[in-house]
Amino acid sequence: MSDIERSESGAPIYRHTERKREWQLPAHPAAHLEEIETHLEKYLGKIETVFHEIFSDIVHLDVLMLPASGDKPFHTLVTSGVSDKPMQVPEGLEQFARVELMIHLPADWPLDEESFKQEKHYWPVRWLKQIGRLPHEFETWLGWGHTIPNGDPPEPIADTDFIGFMLTPPYWFDPELFQLKTSGGETILFYNLVPLYAEEMDLKLAKGAEVLEDLFEQRGIGPVVDVNRENVAVF
Repeated sequence: MSDIERSESGAPIYRHTERKREWQLPAHPAAHLEEIETHLEKYLGKIETVFHEIFSDIVHLDVLMLPASGDKPFHTLVTSGVSDKPMQVPEGLEQFARVELMIHLPADWPLDEESFKQEKHYWPVRWLKQIGRLPHEFETWLGWGHTIPNGDPPEPIADTDFIGFMLTPPYWFDPELFQLKTSGGETILFYNLVPLYAEEMDLKLAKGAEVLEDLFEQRGIGPVVDVNRENVAVF
């Protein structure tokens, strides 16, 4: 009998604790950067800014910023570097071993250096980096429907009522955005980070990701972060 802890929906629950280890320099920094940039600009518009990481552990993880435009009235932040190192996926899921993460923000969200001194503005960047480094730090993996809480027990993120995130494919865009085939033959998948309320996290753990995604669709919840959006798990 398996001793893996599982949620009510049957999905495995992984609990991570701090591991003592030495700082590890990235082996292949920015290995796929140019191809990632080309891929993103094809489907989401021009990259305007790169938030470069000065000191990198395990992987060199930058955040690319694609600003709001006329046909895309919101900013998009995307990691570059998570995919430099394959995750330790279960046997048979090797095609899901390399990922990058994205989050979409309102056009009026401050993205300048001065504003980033306030956590209420910086938290999307912090969590892209934190979740992006998680599978390499703890030798695990990230995929569709995975949820990551802010602590155990989870606490509110910055000045919001969100307490964690769920990974979903970027349903709202061209389906080709989800997958990049590199010149070296690797497959990189792009997942969207969806901030969740506590009740939504509980619902996902009890009923599964599809139930929660259906509720988002029914309530018209789109890809752009709205810190005041309705809680779809409160009926």
